[in-house]
Amino acid sequence: MQVSPLCFGGNVFGWTVDEKQSFKLLDAFIDAGFNFIDTADTYSWWVPGNKGVESETIIGKWMAERKNRNQIILSTKTGSQNNERPGNVSKEFIISSIEGSLRRLKTDYIDLYQTHFDDENTPVEETLAAYDQVVKEGKVRVIGTSNMAPERIRESLKVSETEGFPKYQTLQPLYNLMERESYEKELKDIVKENNMGVLSYYSLASGFLTGKYRSTDDLSKSQRGGGVKKYLDEKGIRVLEALDKISEKHDTTQASISLAWLMARPTITSPIVSATSLKQMESIIKAPQLKLEKEDMDLLNSVSA
Repeated sequence: MQVSPLCFGGNVFGWTVDEKQSFKLLDAFIDAGFNFIDTADTYSWWVPGNKGVESETIIGKWMAERKNRNQIILSTKTGSQNNERPGNVSKEFIISSIEGSLRRLKTDYIDLYQTHFDDENTPVEETLAAYDQVVKEGKVRVIGTSNMAPERIRESLKVSETEGFPKYQTLQPLYNLMERESYEKELKDIVKENNMGVLSYYSLASGFLTGKYRSTDDLSKSQRGGGVKKYLDEKGIRVLEALDKISEKHDTTQASISLAWLMARPTITSPIVSATSLKQMESIIKAPQLKLEKEDMDLLNSVSA
């Protein structure tokens, strides 16, 4: 399955962008030659008044209007909590929830279906048996996982091998210039050993790596501002200074440099990134064209260590 070097994250649809703007952003992404879109069956449940089906619904309408389903590598996820239920990866839940996703996305198959959050109570055999069923039914091409403890990932991969169940082909971890430790210390070896694709989320650290948040006064600039307060420390300032220097050198944005760093990292397949404006989309589109020099990578690796 060939995917573009960046994946568009659909968590903003129905949250920080409405349906009309979502269509414009998706059009720009696809028109630029990208093909990979990620969403979930609970985006964006945390917004007052939302049910958690908004993102899939918008993407489904867009694909139906554009008649472009066969051009898209579509990823969605299951198992997350919402306002009405806790996380759940039981077989009964997965078999039921995929029908809702297919209906909202207006498609009869999902390219990549992922465990969004692991409930840690359901035996991995049960979860994998559910995926085995939906793959055999032609509703899913391949499966992946996210937000799962390393030992549960290893156990799942082992059970898939012994029982002949579908194997997790991808991992969607938190990974960016500000948060490297968890992935590099706990998950990277699993990925390498099992030849898994990696779709990093929060690739721009909730917007911090765009450079627009420099002090606590800047936190009110967007609805997501509160989520970046934790990055305003010595390390955060060092990373921003490095991004400023390298982006000026390459005549581009801090966001493009941050994404170029991610794409150049070993094991990373397709970082997930979101945008709320066409101007932000420009930084995304330009990022894969950037070729960072060794001294650029060395500086970013050093300040973000």
